Amino acid sequence: MRGALLHAVGDDKLDIRDDLAPAPVGPADVRVRIRATGVCHSDLSAMSGVLPMPLPLIPGHEGAGEVLEVGDHVTTVAPGDHVIINWTPACGTCPSCVRGQPFLCMTYVLRSFSHAGFRFDGDKQAFGMAGCGTWAEEIVVPWQGAIKVDPEVPYEAAALIGCGITTGVGAVLNTAKVRPGSTVAVVGCGGVGLSVIQGARLSGATTILAIDPLESKHDLAKKVGATHACTPDQLMDTIATLTGGQGFDYGFEVVGKSQAIMTAWQATRRGGDVIVVGAGAMDDTVPLTAFSLLFEGKNLLSSLYGGSDVRRDFPFFASLYQAGKLDLDSMISSRIRLTDLNDAVTNLKSGEVLRQIVVID
Repeated sequence: MRGALLHAVGDDKLDIRDDLAPAPVGPADVRVRIRATGVCHSDLSAMSGVLPMPLPLIPGHEGAGEVLEVGDHVTTVAPGDHVIINWTPACGTCPSCVRGQPFLCMTYVLRSFSHAGFRFDGDKQAFGMAGCGTWAEEIVVPWQGAIKVDPEVPYEAAALIGCGITTGVGAVLNTAKVRPGSTVAVVGCGGVGLSVIQGARLSGATTILAIDPLESKHDLAKKVGATHACTPDQLMDTIATLTGGQGFDYGFEVVGKSQAIMTAWQATRRGGDVIVVGAGAMDDTVPLTAFSLLFEGKNLLSSLYGGSDVRRDFPFFASLYQAGKLDLDSMISSRIRLTDLNDAVTNLKSGEVLRQIVVID
């Protein structure tokens, strides 16, 4: 089986090899043939060590494919079903799951640090990113990690729903609960940022500002729903023009940097909501004062995986795509092969591309 292996944090190149083997299928597991997987910035963060992962590592967490085999106890999917990979499977019994926050379940996340999902070079162990490792032709996940989807949804679109769309649109619908007629600012116009913009459009926001230093990204942001776009150095003038200097009702940070969080804070009006969506580093501190936190009256929210219950939201987002309400096709910058992943990582580092999708026949 072919896949991409990272031997050590900071390696310049992935090891593209064809001697990988997935873990055996347990009674509660599902084996999936990956048919499409995204190249997401979080993959780059795992490779650089910003998101700690066990090594050696097969990156990839945004994927979709076909079920090949199920364990004896699995009843939710069957061979031949099309599924989207859920990188935070919910156990259903921990305190987070019981209180209705399955996106905070750590059961299988912690298990992924000790449970090797792959073998290579005979009996050497390799781990899958977030327990997945979708940059391989096949993976084995808990049954909660494979969510059935309408087979009419193309694999490429389904893969985007597996992370970027759910994270971004979910942040709007589930975490912020953006109200119709609101004003929204979005800092960062990558794949997840564009998903936030689409969520704001779906919610009926009347003014949606896309903020990104790369003006080349502004046109696509407007195509999928932004009403205006600016660079960070134009922000204060834009706030004055669009909101009379008051700021926006909602400010979304979709970069994973403290500086971007402060930009979202600056863009948001007093009493508004600032939502952190980007995955940042553990040592990147946000310089907010106690005075600002109290007297500006802003609500600082975090949105992990869009605050989603994927059993509900994956099929819902797929239906929005099928109805023409979510534009996923425009967000795919290129379709590549597994053997092109090193080039794809280089492209991702440049910041110029959106979602590159690995297509596996």
